[in-house]
Amino acid sequence: MPPTQSTSRLPLYAAAVLLTLPSASAAAADAGTGPFGVTVAAVATAQSVRTGALFTAGRREHLRGGHFCTASVVHSPHHDLVVTAAHCLDRKTQELVFVPGYRDGVAPYGVWRIRKWFLADGWAEGRDEDSDVAFAVVDRQGGKGVEDVVGGYRFAGGTAPGATAVTLFGYLNSRERPISCSNKPRPHTRMQQRVSCPGFGGGTSGSPWVNGDGQVVGVLGGHEDGGATADVSYSVVFRGEAAALYRESAGCEESHVGSS
Repeated sequence: MPPTQSTSRLPLYAAAVLLTLPSASAAAADAGTGPFGVTVAAVATAQSVRTGALFTAGRREHLRGGHFCTASVVHSPHHDLVVTAAHCLDRKTQELVFVPGYRDGVAPYGVWRIRKWFLADGWAEGRDEDSDVAFAVVDRQGGKGVEDVVGGYRFAGGTAPGATAVTLFGYLNSRERPISCSNKPRPHTRMQQRVSCPGFGGGTSGSPWVNGDGQVVGVLGGHEDGGATADVSYSVVFRGEAAALYRESAGCEESHVGSS
């Protein structure tokens, strides 16, 4: 599927479920403390701008309307790593770029070329929905990594689903600003977790699930490429395979690499 097309998430009535709340309420949602189960326009904060949108490189000069998935910066030794869903990167043949904090056609923190990406064995060998997570290395700019510019979430493997509430940040294909929602995940299967947040439709695949400690404990994807409806989203549970993939990509080893 061409990168600029919608992901398999259904583009359902997003505008109807987005609420415009006072800034204090939106800030509370950003912190993962509530209001739970309400999707709002995300406030630009030091944490939320670590999330951005993915584009094909041909859209670099014309970003508006060109994003197709969501990704976010995670801490790594080289400060150059982002995490997303594997189905956002798999089988892509065009050069891709990541734009953290993207809003209204503007790249306030730069446009970062994806140099290589890493897919889990289960996904690379059989598109196993329990392996729908990927990491990508982006080029440095002016001697700095993307994490030096916007900071990075901590990758957290082994966290039990529902241990804490999480906040999702994502980019709908139909909107030019991110949305966010906080709620408490629930187990779906041993390797899948789910969360109820309305309006997370096409384009939000790869959205980070961030807990109150600033740790990414999931990314929107997994079961049914993230969910058959826009109101319940899924993520792989980060266990051994995801943790090993993080270590591999953070160390820039060369196996299971897709290149642009």
